[in-house]
Amino acid sequence: MASKGSSMSFSRKSYRLTSDAEKSRVTGIVQEKLLNDYLHRIFSSLEHAPTAATSRKPLNFQNLPEHLDQLLHVDNEDEESQGQVEGRLGPSTVVLDHTGGFEGLLLVDDDLLGVIGHSNFGTIRSTTCVYKGKWVYEVLISSQGLMQIGWCTINCRFNQEEGVGDTHNSYAYDGNRVRKWNVTTTNYGKAWAAGDIVSCLIDLDDGTLSFCLNGVSLGTAFENLSRGLGMAYFPAISLSFKESVAFNFGSRPLRYPVAGYRPLQDPPRADLVRAQKLLGCFRAVLSVELDPVEGRLVEKDSSEWQLQGQPTVLLTLAHIFHRFAPLLRKVYLVEAVLMSFLRGVVEAGTPAQAQSMVRQILDLLWLFMEDYEVQDCLKQLMMSLLRLYRFSPIVPDLSLQIHYLRLTIAILRHEKSRKFLLSNVLFDVLRSVVFFYIKSPLRVEEAGLQELIPTTWWPHRSSREGKDSKDVKDETAEEHRRRRAYERGCQRLKKRIEVVEELQVQILKLLLNNKDDNGGEASRYIFLTKFRKFLQENASGRGNMPMLCPPEYMVCFLHRLISALRYYWDEYKASNPRASFSEEAYIPPQVFYNGKVDYFDLQRLGGLLSHLRKTLKDDLASKANILIDPLELQAATMDDLDEDEEPAPAAAQRPMQALAMGGVLPLPRPSWLSSPTLGRANRFLSTAAVSLMTPRRPLTTSEKVKVRTLSAEQRTREDIEGSHWNEGLLLGRPPEEPEQPLTENSLLEVLDGAVMMYNLSVHQQLGKVSHWWPMSMSCGPTRSDACMVGVSDDVNEYAVALRDTEDKLRRCPKRRKDILAELTKSQKVFSEKLDHLSRRLAWVHATVYSQEKMLDIYWLLRVCLRTVEHGDRTGSLFAFMPEFYLSVAINSYSALKNYFGPVHSMEELPGYEETLTRLAAILAKHFADTRIVGTDIRDSLMQALASYVCYPHSLRAVERIPEEQRIAMVRSLLAPYEQRPWAQTNWILVRLWRGCGFGYRYTRLPHLLKTKPEDANLPSLQKPCPSTLLQQHMADLLREGPDVAPSFLNSVLNQLNWAFSEFIGMIQEIQQAAERLERNFVDSRQLKVCATCFDLSVSLLRVLEMTITLVPEIFLDWTRPTSEMLLRRLAQLLNQVLNRVTAERNLFDRVVTLRLPGLESVDHYPILVAVTGILVRLLVHGPASGTERATSVLLADPCFQLRSICYLLGQPEPPAPGTVLPAPDRKRFSLQSYTDYISVEELAQVEQMLAHLTSASAQAAAASLPTSEEDLCPICYAHPISAVFQPCGHKSCKACINQHLMNNKDCFFCKATIVSVEDWEKAASTSTTSSAA
Repeated sequence: MASKGSSMSFSRKSYRLTSDAEKSRVTGIVQEKLLNDYLHRIFSSLEHAPTAATSRKPLNFQNLPEHLDQLLHVDNEDEESQGQVEGRLGPSTVVLDHTGGFEGLLLVDDDLLGVIGHSNFGTIRSTTCVYKGKWVYEVLISSQGLMQIGWCTINCRFNQEEGVGDTHNSYAYDGNRVRKWNVTTTNYGKAWAAGDIVSCLIDLDDGTLSFCLNGVSLGTAFENLSRGLGMAYFPAISLSFKESVAFNFGSRPLRYPVAGYRPLQDPPRADLVRAQKLLGCFRAVLSVELDPVEGRLVEKDSSEWQLQGQPTVLLTLAHIFHRFAPLLRKVYLVEAVLMSFLRGVVEAGTPAQAQSMVRQILDLLWLFMEDYEVQDCLKQLMMSLLRLYRFSPIVPDLSLQIHYLRLTIAILRHEKSRKFLLSNVLFDVLRSVVFFYIKSPLRVEEAGLQELIPTTWWPHRSSREGKDSKDVKDETAEEHRRRRAYERGCQRLKKRIEVVEELQVQILKLLLNNKDDNGGEASRYIFLTKFRKFLQENASGRGNMPMLCPPEYMVCFLHRLISALRYYWDEYKASNPRASFSEEAYIPPQVFYNGKVDYFDLQRLGGLLSHLRKTLKDDLASKANILIDPLELQAATMDDLDEDEEPAPAAAQRPMQALAMGGVLPLPRPSWLSSPTLGRANRFLSTAAVSLMTPRRPLTTSEKVKVRTLSAEQRTREDIEGSHWNEGLLLGRPPEEPEQPLTENSLLEVLDGAVMMYNLSVHQQLGKVSHWWPMSMSCGPTRSDACMVGVSDDVNEYAVALRDTEDKLRRCPKRRKDILAELTKSQKVFSEKLDHLSRRLAWVHATVYSQEKMLDIYWLLRVCLRTVEHGDRTGSLFAFMPEFYLSVAINSYSALKNYFGPVHSMEELPGYEETLTRLAAILAKHFADTRIVGTDIRDSLMQALASYVCYPHSLRAVERIPEEQRIAMVRSLLAPYEQRPWAQTNWILVRLWRGCGFGYRYTRLPHLLKTKPEDANLPSLQKPCPSTLLQQHMADLLREGPDVAPSFLNSVLNQLNWAFSEFIGMIQEIQQAAERLERNFVDSRQLKVCATCFDLSVSLLRVLEMTITLVPEIFLDWTRPTSEMLLRRLAQLLNQVLNRVTAERNLFDRVVTLRLPGLESVDHYPILVAVTGILVRLLVHGPASGTERATSVLLADPCFQLRSICYLLGQPEPPAPGTVLPAPDRKRFSLQSYTDYISVEELAQVEQMLAHLTSASAQAAAASLPTSEEDLCPICYAHPISAVFQPCGHKSCKACINQHLMNNKDCFFCKATIVSVEDWEKAASTSTTSSAA
């Protein structure tokens, strides 16, 4: 096989040498003496003792093979030592016993060395045991949760509760709980962390067992081990769910070998000796240069060596690689020999020298080795590199990570190697995303953070606006000094991390190179295919956690990808002035409907893709000149039907994992397992990728393009970038889109993938890291960098505790030395904890929440905004846009606002005000957009708008959008509540009003502040920020037409009736459960629903208060046809609420006094002040005529009780006319007890209302006449009959029939359709007249 190098044209076959004498007479071979000296110099390192130049045997290319065979000969003893060894039983290749040596459910890696717990406490042992001698094996801790690692005998029996160390003759070390186990347990060793190496040592000569952590001995753990006949010990582990490790029994070089102990699996000693000798020869070639003119050898630095095509050198290298090539396919030798050599090259020289040297070495590999040999070597090399990078400890200067990344870059700079690795290794065998991750140090001391950040400081608790929730207090001089010193330390740390990040970006720049298309496909297009499959795995496997890329890796990958993407985007702009800068980037809308990019099964705004293609095919033809082939639609349907069937070839080619469950069904192994190999187990269907049948002439506007489906692997560069008459990825440009290109089409697909990545897991991880932090103190998390506890809450908690302790120290009497000692000890603990958290917080801010990371997320937000705006202009084709673009726009804004403070504020970002306004316009327009059908995305839009109007900055942005958009938004909010998610709509209206209502200016519920001032669990804690502008729009719309206000208010009243009735029913059940004699626990879910119904009732009452305040005539102007009916319904509901809440020792009182967790918001104050606000607006602020109508309707309601109004002021009974109100009883509820939240003017209005109702009630009682029961409405029995239905003739009061007709046209009694309703007196008089006639 001919194998070509990237810069040489020599064939390996030309340099295969035999004893043929003619082979040595090649033109260019140096004279014999110089050749002899050269060969002796190169191969002198193989000889045991140097000999004199006169006595040594002359060397030439004829006798060199024989000479090499002799020098590479290994003694038979070394060869035989690879077999059975005394003291060891079992196969020479040691792996985990996945066929019988296990308990529980476990996922075992392809190489049978990595394992993941998939049950409560699974156990597995190795295939080889030892009974004599000293032995060692290593375990790489991939996650630091509950595991017990050690040794056991074959007679040990384990189960889901008892593992290694819990039975006789089994011994284990548990670094999670820092204990050792052998039936009983005692403290031992120290805590382990992810990335640590545990060495398990057993000395069966002395009967002892010990452990090492990262090469440091933890001491003897167990003595007097049972030995003798039948006693042999297997390496074993027990691990809980989702915990993972990787074993090294000797298949790779031990990271921390221990003198006197041998690994369970013997290393290939003979091959290792040969490989090291051949490497020495290769080093000699690099350090010696031939000078044929002078006839001498020239020593020089190997970093200066250049491959110049000298036949003598090439023939020498051919001899070396002829023997070296088979050895470089073995894992052990690649890591022990080649990796060590390349690391030395990188560490010894400058980056430029190292890259040049590695490039030439790779040229030689491809030149002198067969392709399959080089490919195996590169695969093993990259696997070793990734493993070393991922699990190397974090040292102060990050030198280990830097060296591994530089070596990776040097390898990837080699074009042929890069393309092979991209095509076959980086995304197929390795989880290469690991290269872009910077793990968090779990030990502050080892990472050198104490030296980098000697002075610690911690921020105050911040609000969701990114600013302190309270005004920033003046810093003392000492606090200012500490903060400045801390910030300087953070900057030093950030600069070190930026070195690593820049190297990671360089890797992606190499993978995104599209200029290396000489002799094949450019790297960028290979990357696009693999990247799309990577996204497909994570999008399709969201329910299958083992298959997902860990989200913390995704975060780092996204930031590096954005940096590389913007670099190439702006580079293209520099050479193409018509293109746009990356600051103006967006995804053109045709990408979403022309099928060139596969979005898998991700939801579109308009629903399923197959449905959209059928319903919008005419729009595609008219607007985008695209025809969907009917066969394509049929194929899509068939794919949906056959999605569970898989072709046999695909199934045969799929890598499978061994499963330790009796060999039943193989399961997919997680990508985050210690070994980076990934077996694909999912089949991914794609019916969306459509490719243009390339036309050979320009298309006219009337011509339609028929499209057909292509998979991602079948696409070519032309399918993406296009050609002379083919727009490629931009096929089907709508007339609204500009003709000039934004950038290269391939970069658009990379950008689209970046947006998808943010949606898949990056946003969730940003929030997780913002609110959570690794537990590293006592027990540690179950997943490194993923299981967290609230860092901001922890910092605040410890800061408060430290301040309290210092205050107690100042107040403690000097004579109480015992108390002073305890307080001093507590102060020290809190200070150390805060110092630790502060330094860890600095690392997170540098790697996740730095200013540069914030700008990346902000850039994505602006990309999504522009994409949505351009898509919206296409009309119905907007429905093809994937939902995640709107989700990312919403979530990225939330991340910028909530997660990056208080160090960085969104207000500092360029174009902040404009971006807020654009997002506001999108939310206002699309939360009720009929083109969007997905329930989840509609709810997300509604929730985002509800959050948007909570804060002053974003609310002002809503007010800045064009007036017609504001009015359209308010019109949508005022649509009837039935058959839509009305609760969120109601919250939006409430937040527009909050701060204007009666006693509605609080930030936390007043009744909670009396009992839990620091722990008020409320749904909204923001300061009130009402919008008078949007309130005015609401008033104008309610006045606008005859149907807007009645339909809206009818739905509000219906929902209020439902919500409050549900609330009363639920508190009845809660009260009954609480009164039972047996011990009962109320379901927390039931409590949550009960509290939600109460909050909904309060919010609906506030919306009614706002409506009455803004447009009182809707209820009080009885010239309107529905005003009286609405007022009567309102009065009925208000009286119902008042009677239920204010009755003495009633159900509501009893439930409130229980103070159940989850019902903290349920109290008298929230609901009574809302009702009071409505009554005050009706009875005090309204015009005289309106007040009279409201009073008469309120008093006419049979449920009205004046006592309920007196309850508001703490009075048990109505006061006598003309008397002064007595002081309220402190044990009773009274609005007068909340003077911090209710103004004096508001209290005066309540007193005025009470006086007015007292007087009016007395007058109504004196003037009322007895009414016959026959004349009362048969529906409500509260009002006299005043209406008759036509044509059936049944009767009721006007209030009942009007309310009924709002929702139903059938008669109460006979179900006949009501045609008209007439006044009853008029109907009676007409009947009398006709009888007389």
